[in-house]
Amino acid sequence: MTAAFTTFTELIRERAADLGAADAQVFLRHAGGAEHLSYAALDRRARALAVRLRAYGVQGQPVLLLYPPGPGFLVAFVGCLYAGAIAVPAPLPAGGGERLQRVSGILKDTRSRLVLTDTEHAADTSLWLAVSGRGETVCLATDLDDRDGPGGLDGLAADADAWRAPRTGPDDLAFLQYTSGSTSRPRGVMVTHRNLLANQEALQRLLGTTAADRFSSWLPHYHDMGLIAHVLHPLWLGTVSVQLPPVSFIKRPVSWLRSIGEWGLSVGGGPNFAYDLCTRRVSDEALAGLDLSSWRLALCGAEPVRAKTLDAFARRFAPAGLRAGSLYPGYGLAEATLVVSGGRPGAFARRLAVDAAALEHDELRAPAPGRPARTLVGAGRVHDFDLRIVDPLAGREVPPGHIGEVWLRGDSVAQGYWRQPLETARTFNAALGESGGFLRTGDLGAVDDGELYITGRLKEVIILNGRNLYPQDVEWAIREIGPAFGAGHGAVFTVGAEREQLVVIHEVRAPRAGTERLRALARSVQALVGRSFDVPAGNVILVRPGTLRRTTSGKIQRTLMRTLFLQGELSPLYEVLDPAVQALLPRPAAPGGTPAGSAAGGGAGGTVAGGSMAGGSVAGGSW
Repeated sequence: MTAAFTTFTELIRERAADLGAADAQVFLRHAGGAEHLSYAALDRRARALAVRLRAYGVQGQPVLLLYPPGPGFLVAFVGCLYAGAIAVPAPLPAGGGERLQRVSGILKDTRSRLVLTDTEHAADTSLWLAVSGRGETVCLATDLDDRDGPGGLDGLAADADAWRAPRTGPDDLAFLQYTSGSTSRPRGVMVTHRNLLANQEALQRLLGTTAADRFSSWLPHYHDMGLIAHVLHPLWLGTVSVQLPPVSFIKRPVSWLRSIGEWGLSVGGGPNFAYDLCTRRVSDEALAGLDLSSWRLALCGAEPVRAKTLDAFARRFAPAGLRAGSLYPGYGLAEATLVVSGGRPGAFARRLAVDAAALEHDELRAPAPGRPARTLVGAGRVHDFDLRIVDPLAGREVPPGHIGEVWLRGDSVAQGYWRQPLETARTFNAALGESGGFLRTGDLGAVDDGELYITGRLKEVIILNGRNLYPQDVEWAIREIGPAFGAGHGAVFTVGAEREQLVVIHEVRAPRAGTERLRALARSVQALVGRSFDVPAGNVILVRPGTLRRTTSGKIQRTLMRTLFLQGELSPLYEVLDPAVQALLPRPAAPGGTPAGSAAGGGAGGTVAGGSMAGGSVAGGSW
């Protein structure tokens, strides 16, 4: 479909010429009202912006895009392409904390000399640049020329007419996609025009999308799934994307579902937690007013997909016209531009019940009668990559049905990490014998009957007593104990304290709970982990909702939570700690209780802090 195009820039120019006044994007404001951006307006505004950008000498240079949700980001992104610059989508440096640290890290890594934003955020962005020691970096508000008045729309047309196409080729960088990795610091993935076009073709082959589809999204534009699948893929197809602010979805999940029926949208999705949130938060009254019959592909990815989540969502929203076969799990990562695998549109996602003990020893095996089992959700088939499942230590392929690291090779695989040649060589140029050029994804998985199953992250697998435990299995099991845990999130990891010991940190929602109630909740966690996974849970830390750190795609940042725990930077409501683990921490035991006890003693010990529990963000993290 894009054989005639060598760059994404060429494609957008042709779409604008062919589609003109047709909507490229519709943005639904949080306060109400819809803002329309046509293909012609996108092209005109992007050309005018590109003329301004070229005056700053940006060709081949990274330009940071710091925008609130809305069409302004898309204009800036395309404007960078039109100027031959390297777009760098990132969150606004607002709200402090982890988000501020993240965007400050991106600024430092890119060494961008130009930052684009809108008028509303220009002053705060300039102040942030000055405080960050980057006062020489130019902050440009790109929406000034969109207004009426002197130098406004007339000046915009004149600038657009002065535009000349950049000398950009397929192997030039289109943008940097900064990962918010759950196991390491963010890194800038270098995506070329060739990579981007190849992944758009891969998306179309997997999803069967056409220009007749209409897309729906609430995902942040700086997140790979939001950008590639929900902003750029509609442009590639020549159709429209209807966007909502992420905060609208987080506060009122029904707003996303309602937009699907109101606008006749057919493709859209998000991480596993989004479907959980909808199932729990949409009332019966709101459900009665929904129409989801047009939704043919409900994409689910970016974090591990749970069979129970898909089933609960399908049951809950079937009365609104949702077809269970619309739920579409897939697998992808920024280092492969985005999509790697997916199922057959309209077909039920494959499930595989496996023996729990065999899974802990890196093998997919049918469960024996009466033995514990785990259900894996298939991530579909891989069509556009050379896929290998590799023993990460031995560096050789494993037999079918065995778990190893997922390695990939293909045109969608990005060029590496920005300004990190050693990490690029290690991650993007792995070799199997004499065959090189493989991407090491860091994800663990296996292939069964052609279907890819992702089982976890290589760096996060817990090894206890010679067994491999997947932290998400433990975390999900805890959420099913009861309502106090169901709306929260957890992080499970190990620490070395005389021996490797399991640590469970979990959010708990139990308003006005006292010491005895919190102690009972901690004991229920210990009992479940011991019963279901046959390992002692000597360390249980209960925290307020919103404490768990997560990436922009909803993945738990377990490595970061482990660091915060060991640095004594958490404020637990209640904790049970083994004395050897307690000795590792710089802080004293939490006030208000007895010294922490050992799980071996039945978990009777524990400390409580903080009195009653405040509410918090159900989603956790910041968008």
